[in-house]
Amino acid sequence: MTGQELEGGIAVLDFGGQYAHLICRRVRALGVYAALLPHDTSLEELSKARVAGVVLSGGPASVYSDGAPEAAPGLFEGSIPILGICYGYQLMVRAHGGEVRRAGRREYGRSRVKVVEGGGLLDGLVSKDLACWMSHSDSATKIPPTMQVLATTDGSPYAAVRLSGAPQYGVQFHPEVSHTEKGQDVLSNFVLGICRARKTWSMEGFLEKSVEEHSKLEGRVLCAVSGGVDSSVTAALLARAIGDRLQCVFIDTGLLRKGEGDRVRKHLGEELGVRVAFVDASDKFLGALAGEPDPERKRETVGKAFADVFEGFARDRGPFAYLAQGTLYPDVIESGRSLGPASVIKTHHNVGGLPAGLSMRVVEPLRELYKDEVRELGALLGLPKAVVEAHPFPGPGLAVRVIGEVTPEKLRICREAGAIVEEVLEEEGVHGEVWQAFAYVGDDLVTGVLGDERTTGRQVTVKVVESVDAMTADWSRLSAPVLERISSRITNEVAGVVAVAYAISSKPPATIEPQ
Repeated sequence: MTGQELEGGIAVLDFGGQYAHLICRRVRALGVYAALLPHDTSLEELSKARVAGVVLSGGPASVYSDGAPEAAPGLFEGSIPILGICYGYQLMVRAHGGEVRRAGRREYGRSRVKVVEGGGLLDGLVSKDLACWMSHSDSATKIPPTMQVLATTDGSPYAAVRLSGAPQYGVQFHPEVSHTEKGQDVLSNFVLGICRARKTWSMEGFLEKSVEEHSKLEGRVLCAVSGGVDSSVTAALLARAIGDRLQCVFIDTGLLRKGEGDRVRKHLGEELGVRVAFVDASDKFLGALAGEPDPERKRETVGKAFADVFEGFARDRGPFAYLAQGTLYPDVIESGRSLGPASVIKTHHNVGGLPAGLSMRVVEPLRELYKDEVRELGALLGLPKAVVEAHPFPGPGLAVRVIGEVTPEKLRICREAGAIVEEVLEEEGVHGEVWQAFAYVGDDLVTGVLGDERTTGRQVTVKVVESVDAMTADWSRLSAPVLERISSRITNEVAGVVAVAYAISSKPPATIEPQ
């Protein structure tokens, strides 16, 4: 079923919702192990694993559509506690004789939920009017007599329900999303109160188990490092597990942040003693990207170039049995590699872009973790604060922060402007308070005034977001003086830029990266 012992933990059945992995993360934040399993995992398998409870995720399908994913037969007749979320809740309603139809008014984003009955799932929340996160087009229009209403919203009269005589609960909203007020309390009530799950999950335990597991790898491992926290933690963990059998390689793609190579030399090579080889492949990457404006094809191009460079390095410095990557849960879910019927949102170079014929087997030590867990793990491994608290950086690098064709001019502008954004936030003491901060640039030319003359130049867009897990994000309300400093420095110090804009779109509907 899973490589981790699930006894006393929570099984999350994946119906393809983009928040399915996030449910696991929220449960693990309670100190309880959670694993994501296929949506049709049988009651027999769950019982054999001795799970404490089951959560049914949301999903993009409609429960009444032909071919819609179903839970395994007998699941709702078993004795295992169940929490259905969104699509999972609608499955539960139908399984017990209720009705689900297309909603007259679609609920998306923030809503208000009124708790009408406390205890159990909503223990301690009675009479509360709470903010919640909705994302659904279908609703329960009729619930069976065996279900009682626990909470309502203006658009969902049955926003939360429970089944009489069995520990089964359903919520139309998403308690796992950070925008849902008291959502973690709801999950805690289910996991710890109703399921009485065992607290066995910790980063210390994960580190010990992961080192033991990867120490058994036979042969040498090639690990790409970019200077970001994910690849750095991957390298540090594997160095502890296999020592000199790890060979790291830093590929200068020409698409990296300013000073990235120097940081890798200092923090990984000098301070931790990790073996790192440096390869300048910028001409190869930029040549392959020349003339290509499509964002998905740019990602695929970067992925293929990475694979080619790795293969070449492996032939010259090998043999290597494995290629290590810093793939995280959000990478997996957004690339359609969840265990359920998910939709692909975007291809990541380190997830979906590698060719099937790659000669090395892929090792992904962090694929169960979210970014905050990776940071905690990095601190346990002794990585410096500058690495552990580094902002996320996309695998395809600045190729996804340059809108349209990647050109030397746009790359220079993107790199220099991005460095200024981070420098200002560091100086203002807010760099560690935001999730990600960067600049991106496209082909827009706007009119500006330099001296006494009118001119045209590029417009740079600055984006700063706040998040907990990257599955959802909100734009940061930076103060006007901070924004003014960023704009002034960019227009004065980055040649060719005459205007700066600030992005105020949240995720969803936008993604964090512009492409």
